[in-house]
Amino acid sequence: MELKVINQQGQEEAKLQASDILFGREFNEALVHQIVVAYQANARSGDSQQKDRSEVRHTTTKPWRQKGTGRARAGSNGSPLWRGGGRIFPNSPDQNYTQKVNKKMFRAGMAAILSELARQDRLVVIDELSVEAPKTKLFAEKLKGMGLEGNLLVVTGELSENLYLSSRNLPNVLVLEAQEADPVSLVRFAKIAVTKNAIAKFEEMWG
Repeated sequence: MELKVINQQGQEEAKLQASDILFGREFNEALVHQIVVAYQANARSGDSQQKDRSEVRHTTTKPWRQKGTGRARAGSNGSPLWRGGGRIFPNSPDQNYTQKVNKKMFRAGMAAILSELARQDRLVVIDELSVEAPKTKLFAEKLKGMGLEGNLLVVTGELSENLYLSSRNLPNVLVLEAQEADPVSLVRFAKIAVTKNAIAKFEEMWG
């Protein structure tokens, strides 16, 4: 699989020969959906809590006598059927939302995403990416010179301090190291810029 490569001036260079396993795979929508949902679920923390009928604050007095009123029997106003009563199956703070995805499925899903990005011309390979000083203006000008504007994810082999500091104030740009790339970010951003050394790490991790 050949990928188009540009330099820091936005000029095309010799194409990069990349792994067909990683960039020539058919798109599997069901698998991609599964790993995206699992990634988001695994990021959830079980910190929501609700009260059952024994935990809500209420009187223990019977609301009315058992017979003769014409109304349904009631023993407590903490009943889940009453407003202000407890929940029948309350959420607990130790709720576990994690979903298991085995390594083979995750690798296949990431390969399907990268392959589809390449087919849709949303993936751009950069020879290398660096900034001389930690200034947002310098980084924004460099991206503009390469024709990379708008909603952009940048993936590098190693994230330098200058690159991190100069990119963090750009609202529509996210810069990650290759090992931090995740399915949600790859799907969410309109354009993905990947350096050559990041491609090599992708092939090492998922190829």
